[in-house]
Amino acid sequence: MSADSPRSDTLESVRRAGVETTGIEIIDEADRTARPADLFWPWFAANVSVFGISYGSFVLDFGISFSQALLVSVIGIVVSFLLCGLVAVAGKRGSAPTMVISRAAFGVRGQKLPGVVSWVVSIGWETFLAIMATLATATVMRELGWGGGTPTKVVAMLVVATLIVGASVAGYHLIMRMQSWLTWLTGLATIVYVGLTVGHIEWSTLTSLEGGSFQQVLGALIMVMTGFGLGWINIAADWSRYQSREASSGAIVAWNTLGGALAPALLVAYGIGLAGSDETLRAGIVADPVGTLATILPTWYLVIFGVAAVLALVSGAVLGIYSSGLTLLSLGVRIPRPAAAGLDGLLLTLGTIYVAFFAENFLGPFQSFLITLGVPLAAWAGIFLSDLALRRRDYDEEALFDARGRYGSVDWISIGTMVLASVIGWGLVTNAMPDSTWNNWQGYLLKAFLGTELVEDPAGNYWAGDWSYANLGVIVALGIAFVVTLVARRGIVRRQEER
Repeated sequence: MSADSPRSDTLESVRRAGVETTGIEIIDEADRTARPADLFWPWFAANVSVFGISYGSFVLDFGISFSQALLVSVIGIVVSFLLCGLVAVAGKRGSAPTMVISRAAFGVRGQKLPGVVSWVVSIGWETFLAIMATLATATVMRELGWGGGTPTKVVAMLVVATLIVGASVAGYHLIMRMQSWLTWLTGLATIVYVGLTVGHIEWSTLTSLEGGSFQQVLGALIMVMTGFGLGWINIAADWSRYQSREASSGAIVAWNTLGGALAPALLVAYGIGLAGSDETLRAGIVADPVGTLATILPTWYLVIFGVAAVLALVSGAVLGIYSSGLTLLSLGVRIPRPAAAGLDGLLLTLGTIYVAFFAENFLGPFQSFLITLGVPLAAWAGIFLSDLALRRRDYDEEALFDARGRYGSVDWISIGTMVLASVIGWGLVTNAMPDSTWNNWQGYLLKAFLGTELVEDPAGNYWAGDWSYANLGVIVALGIAFVVTLVARRGIVRRQEER
């Protein structure tokens, strides 16, 4: 946009039209009117989904006790969203999406490496949310006796994809309003769900669950972190770029963390109670995480539950597809932001078709996705957070778009650190699909040094060894990347800020 164009008039007309045309460019000062408290609504709405209740089953599958599961869930959720809150501060300081601000650490062109990882992660998350919405709709329909087979799944998939893409194409202003509405709707529906199902919790059964080893507890903790805050960390600044420069950084961190962590902490805790009390429910969640929760409801509430559950999942997917469109633009794809969201919507639909209609179960591909991409994403997060901690000034916004500027074209230290941390991290995790010959290559350092091995069993392959499912590589990748960046790039950041 030219310097003499009527920016405020254009923005107002865009708001009236309901479609945001802003892409990855810097947000003008006059448009930065959001307050830290505004961040609560999109994060809360995106994470108040009843899918959080399903995580109770995932956590208990590590073989840990009720108290251990509660502890790791609360700690993992709060800490992971706290990291998102710290990244959100960069949005205020840089006025641009997360993957554009990341150019300060990786270079304007070097940023393409983490940018591709971020784009795939966002596509994966929004796809899995769409899959759950599709499966949940089919299950609710089956429980009501209205079908539930392939035709129902096809219609549900098309409706869900249309809702997600439509909202993400409209953009920031519509999404922010929509998220505040959905917060109240889905929150109320979830409270009613708890009231109707609390009788299924058997405290004697829960307290009899045996405790797990340190490695099992660690594995559950890291799974929770990757499934919640670390799954959103690559887009955390996308929503804070509209914050006023005078906004308190502490308030941004606090509202971001509270909005993201409040609902999941309560929902996962309740899910642990349900799954630990009912083995049938726990087993069903593996195939259909949200729909299975509907099977213990009275018939009169199924429709309300189904609508609320689908809208909550759509809410989370909208955040993902909006940000994945921005990431696509940051990679140099020269199309309008609404078109980028539409392209991502097509990929979302294809992914939903595969898992909903052809995959044997949901949990295997989901956990495989979390671990495989969680490692390089954690490495990027370590570099980004360390770089942010080193900076004493706001980002040079023009230099974020100029390879000849202070941030340069490629920062080989950051590139090398991300690659090294990812290689080490992948060696310290095992994939959740050991039966898949193309996807069981991880864990090579565990095999070499910690006694882990892949056992081929006709009933299903599995990893043997104390550290097999500890997911140690995620935290190791984040820690290595943070420390190396803090030491190796201190002088580089100082010189950048002195220019």
